[in-house]
Amino acid sequence: MIVDAHHHFWDPAVASYPWMTDEVAPIRRRFGPDDLVPHLEACGVDATIVVQARMELAETWELLEIAEATSFVRGVVGWVDLTAEDPLRGLAHPKLVGIRHQAHDEPDPRWLARPAVLRGIRAVGEAGLPYDLLVRTGELPAALEAARALPEVRFVVDHLAKPPIRTANTTAWAEALAPLSELPNVFCKLSGLVTEANPGDDLAPFIRRGIEWFGAERCLFGSDWPVCLLAASYEDVFATIRDATREDERDAVFGETAARVYALT
Repeated sequence: MIVDAHHHFWDPAVASYPWMTDEVAPIRRRFGPDDLVPHLEACGVDATIVVQARMELAETWELLEIAEATSFVRGVVGWVDLTAEDPLRGLAHPKLVGIRHQAHDEPDPRWLARPAVLRGIRAVGEAGLPYDLLVRTGELPAALEAARALPEVRFVVDHLAKPPIRTANTTAWAEALAPLSELPNVFCKLSGLVTEANPGDDLAPFIRRGIEWFGAERCLFGSDWPVCLLAASYEDVFATIRDATREDERDAVFGETAARVYALT
């Protein structure tokens, strides 16, 4: 089973997405399951995980409804208020497979290390769910603290922590991400790289570095569609990651890891 472990659906005509500025105008429109199907068929993708894109509980329920009605969507990584007393109250659902917060949009780069947030992430783990880390270099130290403090929780680093590929100055990013890879409870999505790079940049070294750090058994393919459309097609993203992985790594990267981490059925 080939799994796309990271994509989105949204409709900015009916809900507000504060990050959708004029810089992302080409994707500031509705994207739903019907839009994704041709790309899945072209790449032979069997199943997907849809991920939250706005920090509202209403979106989590919207995505769960879509998942119930869409055969290929096997899971939802939703949003909850991690600082609430019982963040997952009333949210038990077979299609809810993870939780994420857009931590890199928080003014405080140490948001993930706050006691109230750590309590919330612990509750996520106690519910049997992994927590997705949406971070850049500045938030990685706090992410490392959280992953060390909560070894019983499965953490998934989204988008390889968004290496600053355009700047060609990735030393700080590498030094901050490498220690996370040493923790057995931390996994990594090989996703979201095309929108961090200049056209024509070679992404293979970053994909290879991620696999070398985490091992194929802790790496997951994610398209980051439709965000990826700002820089490349779904098919190009799929091919880039496929071509950068060895044949003996692909079963894990393109399905087995996602099925294990998110307990897909």
